[in-house]
Amino acid sequence: MNVVDSSAWLEYFADGPNASVFAPVVVDLTSLIVPVITIYEVFKRVLKDRGETDAIQVVASMTQGKVVDVTLPLALTAARMSVELRLPMADSLILATARAFDAMLWTQDADFEGLPRVRYVPKS
Repeated sequence: MNVVDSSAWLEYFADGPNASVFAPVVVDLTSLIVPVITIYEVFKRVLKDRGETDAIQVVASMTQGKVVDVTLPLALTAARMSVELRLPMADSLILATARAFDAMLWTQDADFEGLPRVRYVPKS
């Protein structure tokens, strides 16, 4: 199972220098877990930068994976991780979702560097 962080989704959709690293994970829909917070973050960014039509297309692509909502247990786990690891709210929700599914987290976000079951790829 895999979770793709917002930074990696944005890299993939922009066809940035690291897009090829994330592409195999994004297209493996049977193993793709999509935290709803990543949909929020990616939609917001694409809406701001490229407009609503592109933002809706991006969400359509993201929702081909298994979308996971924020539940009370997930929120509490994320809050504990946020305190323990000093992570921002969205990052802790994404990490908590990955751990709930025993998934690998794919990211370009340096906040995750060095954590177990994280594939951190520095931005090029």
